[in-house]
Amino acid sequence: MNIKINREYTLKLLEEIINIPSPSGFCGNVMTYIEKTAEEFGYKFEKNKKGNGIIEIEGQDKDYCVGIAVHVDTLGAMVRSINADGTLKITSIGGNLYPSLDGEYCKIHTREGKIYTGTILSISPSAHVYKDAKEKERIEENMMVRLDELVKTKEDVQALSIGPGDFISVEPKFTITPAGFIKSRYLDDKAGTACALSLMELFSRLKTKPRNKVKIILSTYEETGHGCSSIPEDIDELLAIDMGCVGLDLSCTEQDVSICAKDSSGPYDYDITSKLIMLAKENNIGHAVDIYPMYNSDVSASLKGGNDIRGGLIGPGVHASHGMERTHIDGIENTIKLIYVYLTE
Repeated sequence: MNIKINREYTLKLLEEIINIPSPSGFCGNVMTYIEKTAEEFGYKFEKNKKGNGIIEIEGQDKDYCVGIAVHVDTLGAMVRSINADGTLKITSIGGNLYPSLDGEYCKIHTREGKIYTGTILSISPSAHVYKDAKEKERIEENMMVRLDELVKTKEDVQALSIGPGDFISVEPKFTITPAGFIKSRYLDDKAGTACALSLMELFSRLKTKPRNKVKIILSTYEETGHGCSSIPEDIDELLAIDMGCVGLDLSCTEQDVSICAKDSSGPYDYDITSKLIMLAKENNIGHAVDIYPMYNSDVSASLKGGNDIRGGLIGPGVHASHGMERTHIDGIENTIKLIYVYLTE
């Protein structure tokens, strides 16, 4: 396959959407950015009632519709309460690994639209002060946010209009290394989102159409389990582009596109999975076929929501998911190539 992927475009897109905070339930800004991007390529964009975005790409056959599910929501946190000393207690959004959050810079987004900075820390943050600083377990009840404001009391914080229910986003620290590795939080699933959105650039540049009508669904609640529980009625099959798992007995690397045969919700559609494997082999696309025992996707949510669809799951290999994640540009490129040939051949 001689399809030329525009790496520069995809990496720029990925960096921009990663740097727009979007914990589950707080995806308005990133969705506005994606809507503008879709309209620049001339594609129809709409949102459903829960805030999921839908981009339609016209196909040669209008009677069959392939859904591509990605999620723009990420892990994050909310203010749970305000401590007497002016620090914040937090509650997790999604499955955060708290040891990886200790010492991370964050932002607090108030309901009034104000943004404050802070740092997520253990409640025993100094080895010079607390005997248990090294041993203190990094779990939710032992974590706090130290605000970068002159606050010493709960009342000082309240005067800033900070309160329970305010969203907290974590600095992603997006970096591309000379060897092609991409290091950042929230590659799950903004790497997959960049792959799906790159299809717009690819179809536009090559002046081609997919075989069938395509609807890219941009989910806003995947990390909390119900992102694609409801999808457009005309979708016949749903293929999720999420992160591929790396580690343990898995064969996927960060340079591969992972094809998931089964996750914690059960097997994916036999025919879809088999076709993906066949296309990857025929087109010399670096890939791996794996089982994810501690994972489920927006396809899982869609099936559990009662949608009458067939489903599949692919994604670029991502190391250290829900922590300081890393993938490789080759894995992203292989994912774009596989989804492109799946939609066109």
